[in-house]
Amino acid sequence: MAEKEKYGFVLCVCTGKCPGFQAMDIWDFINQVRVELPVEYGFIHPQLCETDGDRFWADFLKTHRKMIIGACAPNMQKKMFKDAFKDAGLDMEKDAVMLDIRDMTTAKAFNLVKDALEKLGYAEDNL
Repeated sequence: MAEKEKYGFVLCVCTGKCPGFQAMDIWDFINQVRVELPVEYGFIHPQLCETDGDRFWADFLKTHRKMIIGACAPNMQKKMFKDAFKDAGLDMEKDAVMLDIRDMTTAKAFNLVKDALEKLGYAEDNL
């Protein structure tokens, strides 16, 4: 049986100075996600909604990898990233899971990502 394709995890921290990220240790969080959860990779981008974020998406989405994005409100992510996904021939509803992780502690944000992976079919005993 083929191994299930793992999702990647992208963390946008809104410049790292957004008050919504003050309760979280972003470095502990990203390391905990990439080490303890079944993700292919985990990384931080400072501001995906800026011009360099657009360039990043244009390059990165060419890989056609599925991903979980932890950032601001999912409705805002959809508005900001829809053109990049469309240009790459991806369906945001099928190829990305968008989570709002603002105003969360490290542990709460970690559990949100873990729960998302469980909903995607990664059983808790595989987490």
